[in-house]
Amino acid sequence: MADVALKYPVPSAGVSVRERLQAMDDSGLVTEFLGGEERAFQVLVERYQTRLLNFVYRTISDRERGEDLVQEVFIRVYRHLHRFDRSKKFSTWVYTIASNLAKNELRNRSRNPLVFFQTIRKNWQDDDRPLQFEDSASRPDDLYRKRHLRELVESSVAQLPEHHRQVFILRELEGKSYEEIAEITGCNLGTVKSRLNRARNAFATIIEPGLK
Repeated sequence: MADVALKYPVPSAGVSVRERLQAMDDSGLVTEFLGGEERAFQVLVERYQTRLLNFVYRTISDRERGEDLVQEVFIRVYRHLHRFDRSKKFSTWVYTIASNLAKNELRNRSRNPLVFFQTIRKNWQDDDRPLQFEDSASRPDDLYRKRHLRELVESSVAQLPEHHRQVFILRELEGKSYEEIAEITGCNLGTVKSRLNRARNAFATIIEPGLK
């Protein structure tokens, strides 16, 4: 993915400065950035870009477009961080931005059959694969099983209805709390739990044949 920091050049940091920033929590980095330390923004980007790309990619099933949307997430964060309510978690805010962009992408895609068809065709390409997080020290047969399981999970998640898929990804793949999911999706807790329960049941039904 194109590094968003290239759009906002920052001075090269000494090792000690970078280590100090990397040791900070999100709140500290936000404070540093708002205080004029632009390098703190790059640390936030590095901390969240892969996680957000996983989330958006799983939601819209289009890696290339997902990279564009994550780029847009950080552009919006950069422009509007001064408006961020620092009594809340930065992670929830940034996931909310990503969620809204992903939902808009799906909404626009459904209104444009050509775009939808082109997306499906791109997903037929052999080299279009989900992000893999594999231990290079594992044996080849272990890597194959991990890769197969990851692809099976990704394809099963992609078959869930949009509103079920989103809560499933946030809870089961991103580890978000029910309260965070409610804030990110704009739903109440009861709706989140109901959708998650249905998503889990649907996911189990979809993936079961591939596990035999």
